[in-house]
This record gives sequence, C-alpha cells and structure tokens, in this order.
Amino acid sequence: MGLAASSSAIAKPLGDTNTAIKIAINEWTGQNLTAHIAGKLLEKLGYKVEYVTAGTLPQFTGIASGNLSLSPEVWPSNLGDVYPKAKAEGKLEEIGELGLQTRDGWIYTVDTKAVCPGLPDWTALKNPACVQALATPETFPNGRLLDYPADWGSASGPELKNADIPFTTVPAGSEGALIAELQAATAAHKPLLMRFWAPHWVLTEVPVEWLEMPPCDESNLAECIVAPPVIKVVWSGFAEKWPAGYALMKSLQVHADDQQKMIYAVDKQGRSLDVAVDEWMDQHQSDWQGWFKAAQN
Repeated sequence: MGLAASSSAIAKPLGDTNTAIKIAINEWTGQNLTAHIAGKLLEKLGYKVEYVTAGTLPQFTGIASGNLSLSPEVWPSNLGDVYPKAKAEGKLEEIGELGLQTRDGWIYTVDTKAVCPGLPDWTALKNPACVQALATPETFPNGRLLDYPADWGSASGPELKNADIPFTTVPAGSEGALIAELQAATAAHKPLLMRFWAPHWVLTEVPVEWLEMPPCDESNLAECIVAPPVIKVVWSGFAEKWPAGYALMKSLQVHADDQQKMIYAVDKQGRSLDVAVDEWMDQHQSDWQGWFKAAQN
C-alpha cells in the first residue's frame, strides 16, 4: 500500500504536519535504534521529525514542558524525581509497553565465581573473601560494584544498603566504559561485579552470569532493581496535536531479539544506524503496515 493511499485513508487526522515531532535521543544504542524506528514510521505517515539529544533523566523535564514530544524507550528503573511529579500533574503520558523482553540487574564475570563461592546467590557477596577480592583503593574496605553512569540514575546503592552488602557503587563514565571494563576483566580473568541490562550486543560475546538479586519491594523502583516493562512516553498534548501519530506510536513494538541484532550490527560490525533501521523496516513491513491500519480507525 503506497504512502499516499495510506495517508489519504486515515480516519484520524494527521494534525499538525508543519511542526516537527521531537524525539528524545538517550545515551545507549538500543534506545537510539528505537527512536529512529519511531521517527521513520512517523515520517512515512506524513510528519516532520527532529531528533534531540536528551539525558535519560533530564528528558522528562523536556517532555513535561512540550519541548520534547516522545521518548519511545523508557526504562521505569531510571525515572528520577521529575517523572512521577510530571505524570501526576498530567504533563506526560505513558502510551503502553514497547515489547522488549528485558533484564536489569547485577552481572559478574565467570572468574568471579572463584573468589565468591556461592554465586549466583546474592549472599555470596557478604563473604569477607569475596569482598576483599573485589575491593579497590577507591572502595576499601568494601567491595566495588561498577554501576550505571551517574546521570542514568540507579537503585544499586539502596539495594546494597537494604541487603547489608558491604559493597560501594562506583558509577561508570558511560555505556562504553561499562563495556570496556567488562571486556578487559574477562580477557584478564579478573573478578568483576557490575550493573547491566539486556538486550545488549556485548552479551553475545562475553560470558557473564546474572546474580540472583536480594529480596526487595518491587513496588519501589527507586530502591529496587527489577527487569521492568519498557514503556513509551509522550508529551500530554501529543494526541491532540498529532492524532494519527499518537495511534501509530501506541502500536509500536520492538522486540529484544531484533534490537540486540541491530545493536550488534551498529556497535560491533560498524553498520550505520540508518542502515540497521532500514533493514528492520524491510523485515517488518507486515507489522508496521498493520500499525498504519490501526492508526486509520
């Protein structure tokens, strides 16, 4: 079905096709891929799109004010203080899950098991020998947990405190720094405990194991790490300004296996983000054409 035919048949009006829909671009490749998939679909429907670099937490101020229109891949474990207030005030809206089957928690290298017997049980981290083996001058006498970059937000510190685990979090400088340290520790057969997530391409190359996390009240994501359903968030005025685009974004789904393959292609094989997204578009025509039909009703 051609674009002209599909656009002319849309019962829901396109709305404002002169003002660009501003899509947030965060700090990791998977989100960038999702954002560009969303953007290409919106462009096919007839909208102008602009990609705006925005930090994981600062983006919510932009969405609440209308300076940003859409963040299509939001992990509820990284919401900060602005999000719940803006949501309560009706300044932003959750429009459903993205469809990613995710993991979020603490991983460790295979060599860590030698110094922390009892893994993957979290209580193994309380063993003094384990603590000592993972301690650094920066964290001594505590062990070291390599955490997410500071501006991502993290519940690792509260998790450690609540479970009385003698480890100190050390934020990584970036996603690249997390990956580099994981690869280096694996190559050198050194123990390492760090927070990480899936899907991610590096997990196809580096053998890791996931810690069985300490018990936690999963209703409080500020203090509890869980594998959350990844959601899509829009500015509260999105539906009124771009009705058909709103319906399309509600239908948008990106699955973990597909995203991990795209991340690998971009981050490891050097393929451009646009090429990876175009390949996804070609492979999923039946999916997004169905979403276009849903936007017609």
